[in-house]
Amino acid sequence: MTTRSELDAFLGPRRATERARLGIVVGGSLSEGLRIKLDIGAVPGGIIEDMAVGRYVVIGGQTGKSFFSIVTDIALDSTNPALEKTPPDTDDPFISEVFRSTAAFGRLQVSPMLALEEGGDPKPVKTIPAHYSVVYTATEADVNRIFGEADEKHWHIGEPLDMSGVKVNLDLARFVERSSGVFGKSGTGKSFVTRTILAGVIKARTASTLIFDMHNDYGWEVIDEAGRRFKGLRQLFSSVQVSVITLDPQTSQHRGSKVDRALQIGYDQIDPEDVEMLAGLMGLSDVQVGALFFLRRRLGKDWISKLLDETIPEEVTNIVEQGSIHAGTLGAIQRKFELFRRMDFLRPGTTDDAVDDIFNKISAGTSVVLEFGTFGNMLEAYVLVANYLTRRIHKKYVERKNKAAGNKAEEPNPLMIVIEEAHKFLDPAIAGHTIFGTIARELRKYNVTLLIVDQRPSGIEEEVMSQIGTRVTCLLDNEADIRAVFSGVSGGSALREVLARLDTKQQALILGHAVPMPVVVKTREYGQELYEAVGFVEGEALKKKAEKGTEALFGA
Repeated sequence: MTTRSELDAFLGPRRATERARLGIVVGGSLSEGLRIKLDIGAVPGGIIEDMAVGRYVVIGGQTGKSFFSIVTDIALDSTNPALEKTPPDTDDPFISEVFRSTAAFGRLQVSPMLALEEGGDPKPVKTIPAHYSVVYTATEADVNRIFGEADEKHWHIGEPLDMSGVKVNLDLARFVERSSGVFGKSGTGKSFVTRTILAGVIKARTASTLIFDMHNDYGWEVIDEAGRRFKGLRQLFSSVQVSVITLDPQTSQHRGSKVDRALQIGYDQIDPEDVEMLAGLMGLSDVQVGALFFLRRRLGKDWISKLLDETIPEEVTNIVEQGSIHAGTLGAIQRKFELFRRMDFLRPGTTDDAVDDIFNKISAGTSVVLEFGTFGNMLEAYVLVANYLTRRIHKKYVERKNKAAGNKAEEPNPLMIVIEEAHKFLDPAIAGHTIFGTIARELRKYNVTLLIVDQRPSGIEEEVMSQIGTRVTCLLDNEADIRAVFSGVSGGSALREVLARLDTKQQALILGHAVPMPVVVKTREYGQELYEAVGFVEGEALKKKAEKGTEALFGA
């Protein structure tokens, strides 16, 4: 072990407080990035082994300007191509070291992101540094200058790679200003990242959130693959800040979840537009979907109850006899509607109006988590409920916004709707007709935005993806998904290799509206430190807080 590594092991990793020289600029362009020739280093060739794709460097320009840049590729190079064909005798360490100190060298490909001038704010890059400009490692001060200090509206989301203790902060106001997305293949920790972001949004009261919690990841408690337990949002915040509503009271009770109420929807409250979203999942043809609207007009609000009635009502029989609908079409619809009997939260009749209750909570600044329990495994139930509630709440937001007529005090509280398996709602074939596609395209016109969580961004309509303001992306290995994440992103091609090199856990590439430049982070640990950051304390920390309160009240 070297002296430096021994010191690091004893004292912990060094903080990046001073810039260290890495090399010089030897070529490149603004569109393709810059080529950096690495210095020899204390150990010849050693600098390259300390580099990583996604790390930050600062290039000192010749006019006092600095260029904050990200490493997008790492390569080996030499002054003479013949060295690749006829390498030196590596059995002799001295000879190898001589070549690594002279003819062979490491090379970086970096993409300039922001231009920094003394006393000025970071600005988008419109030029490049001159030949032989010196390249340095980025310091903690450099990162803080770019991403700002944590405050009420800036939330710690993670640390840059290899910069332990340096915080990258998400601008929460800008995050909820437009629709956003969290992407990543299964098992990469999307729900942990999403929960971390939501904790910041709720704490800062930047917006209310309506979370359609398919896998029970956000409400009371979540258990990871290793069996570890983590607190959900309801444990971290008061009932005034977070309310949990369940579709499956029995499962919620079994899991020990504290819920505020159970959700019930009456058959008479469902419209054909709610069922239309299920056409693909239920196998409804275009003819059958069209028939739903006719049946609703003819049979009235009890249309579903009448279609499911075991003793077929005369009204239904008359429709067939009059030739309004073919008997085969009606029979197929009735058979497929049998699915609704398996959804226990659907009732033949209920006086309960869940929409008004949820809207009132959201308007008061409360975030709502809708737990699906065992119905999370029934995609039809998830799509039905998410579409049913979102359509009606969005309608109320439109009415409230129009009524306010520009009076900010009368406008509804900003709302961010969180949906999982988003490609089921935003598929190119249907996105133009769904409420979710409408919300994504409105760009917060009515104070409503989306946070979509998905493992298949390629399944989301291209126009909708282009409206996603902030993209938080964990590891993706499907080429179509990677292409979709970078659609409409300037300089996206340079970041593809960065995304492909992410670890499978606890790393993400963040780009877009809520960050000044793309950033690769080791995501924040979702644990005790975060709990305390949102104001939740327990155990020894709670005891110390109580002692401090007693001292403040009565004196030491």
